[in-house]
Amino acid sequence: MSLIIKDLYVSIEGKEIIKGLNLEIKDNEIVALMGPNGSGKSSLANVIMGNLKYNITKGEIIYNGKNILDLKVNERAKLGLFLSFQYPSEIPGLSVSNFLRTAYNSLYNTKISVIEFKRLLEEKMDLLKIDKSFMQRYLNEGFSGGEKKRMEILQLAVLNPKLAILDETDSGLDISSLKIVADGINKLKDKKSVLLITHYNRILQYIRPDRVYIMVNGKIVMEGKAELAGDLEKHGYEKFIK
Repeated sequence: MSLIIKDLYVSIEGKEIIKGLNLEIKDNEIVALMGPNGSGKSSLANVIMGNLKYNITKGEIIYNGKNILDLKVNERAKLGLFLSFQYPSEIPGLSVSNFLRTAYNSLYNTKISVIEFKRLLEEKMDLLKIDKSFMQRYLNEGFSGGEKKRMEILQLAVLNPKLAILDETDSGLDISSLKIVADGINKLKDKKSVLLITHYNRILQYIRPDRVYIMVNGKIVMEGKAELAGDLEKHGYEKFIK
């Protein structure tokens, strides 16, 4: 289920933020997208998922051989796309279990029973070493930063997409939480493509990408193997910023 982005131009409120971007994610491949703040990484993630506040002025996003630009967010999700948010929202009154069961039923056009879904959810929570008490807690309400990110990975486990876009999953995590989240991603990456968006090399010390793209000022300025992330750690983005 490859994703190919061709000559993509995107603007928001009249300002061009993505400028002729080309990027490819192959089947079962982990691709890291790195770049400084304001380079357009999170905007790209939202554009791939179909966020309507972005205006695509040129280009194509081809997923599994089909241009998906005219598809709605839910239609892209049903094709197997998933976005883990940089800043997960709190939803008071909606339990983690009910949220995920509703999402699962919508995604797969089914009506899984409460008992059957509870078994599925407990299996995934065991895999990710998440305490069962979180099942009945309101989604992200009162959660720490690390707990919110683990809930995003739990969604990934339950919904089982074909292409996971992880937007700065390592943002704000201490080293212990980072290791837990990275371990969860490693357990779930089998038979998936992953676009891992990050500023830093530290999560890539636990999740080794097949390829690395560097994005600056709305463009891909370099592509390389995993070692490229280590070079960035040493030298920074200065040579790419004009």
